[in-house]
Amino acid sequence: MKGMINKTILFSCLVMSAINTANAQERLSIDSIFARIRRNPALLSYDAKASAQDAYAAGAKNLDAPKISAGQYQTPYSVNPNTGSFMLQAEQMFTNPAKLRAKAEYMKGMSRVTDEDKAYLQNQLFAQAKSYYNDRVILEKKLSLLQNTRNLLEYMLKDANIRLTYGKETLSNIYKAKADLYQLDNIQEQLNNEIRQKNIMLNTLMDRDKNAAFAVDTDVVVHDYETALADSAALASARSDIRSIDRNIELQRLSADVENSKRKPDFGIQAAHMFSYGGNPNQYVLMGSITIPIVPWSSREYKANLEGIKYEVQEMQQKRFDLLNQAEGEIASQRAGMGSKKRLLENYNDNIIPAEQNAYKTALLAYEQNTGNLQSVLDAIKALQDSRMAALDQLQELLQLQVAYEKENEKY
Repeated sequence: MKGMINKTILFSCLVMSAINTANAQERLSIDSIFARIRRNPALLSYDAKASAQDAYAAGAKNLDAPKISAGQYQTPYSVNPNTGSFMLQAEQMFTNPAKLRAKAEYMKGMSRVTDEDKAYLQNQLFAQAKSYYNDRVILEKKLSLLQNTRNLLEYMLKDANIRLTYGKETLSNIYKAKADLYQLDNIQEQLNNEIRQKNIMLNTLMDRDKNAAFAVDTDVVVHDYETALADSAALASARSDIRSIDRNIELQRLSADVENSKRKPDFGIQAAHMFSYGGNPNQYVLMGSITIPIVPWSSREYKANLEGIKYEVQEMQQKRFDLLNQAEGEIASQRAGMGSKKRLLENYNDNIIPAEQNAYKTALLAYEQNTGNLQSVLDAIKALQDSRMAALDQLQELLQLQVAYEKENEKY
């Protein structure tokens, strides 16, 4: 009997443990979110595209199929011809090896462009995820701040109700305290709704259940990006969109190699055997052939293509200069913005919030000594909360600038 009781207790503990585990909310770090985003369908599609291009490149050195033909050759319209023959013929063209090599290199270059396009999209997705994640962190901090304000209001309301029984407080002030407390419910609902929206956005990027709830790490890391030195060469090598332009320029040069290879001749061989009629001796044909691509009516196309490729390369080079110039401007603006946000945040933390805290303590002390009123305390609590919320807004904007800076420099 005792053993049965012990087994029942053990089973109940296991069940409760399983329930608690199921109810425990998953905690995701930003790195774990990045790892899941790497399996995003949009990124996997680029992998498939690059694999397809590599597969096409594997067959780029393929020769044209041989041609075999059979039939009557110079045979008269007669039931029993005495002249003519039945001919079997085979032909094979051999594309110039330089053309095949140029085509294969061009096909391989296409997948390198695709790889850079994938890196560009991945950087965009990571930046979106980091932005949503930081917003979640700030929202959690605001919820914590809201709970602190709620505790202060509940304490003041409890104390005011006690004072009301002794005629030392007015009913209007108590209703005002209750209204402030109810107002926190609305703010909390707004914050929870924003958290749900950020969760949906992050789950979408991770390609999983859109309504799956999870917790985040609330530690905030503030970097000193505004003091970093500008380096155009490092920026150009870091940005995948600029590297993509470089790969496209290389691809155009490989395309020029393909066009230049069209100047080279191709070779062919033709062999035939004829079974002659009427006792005539059998005959054969054995001929070689060579193309002459340098004649004017044949060379116009690749000459025009080479001229067009030259202008396309110039267009890409100008686009590269423009992208680099815009990126340097954005980074300079972000550095200035981060420096300003840090100064604003420092002023909130060192001056404004401590002053609001002192104002609250002073109003509370006066209220406890019956020289002040509840309205002054409520106003001080609201002013303190607004200042702390404003400081969190400044921190959020600073983190957004950091994300934008990391996105421009592709630090993910």
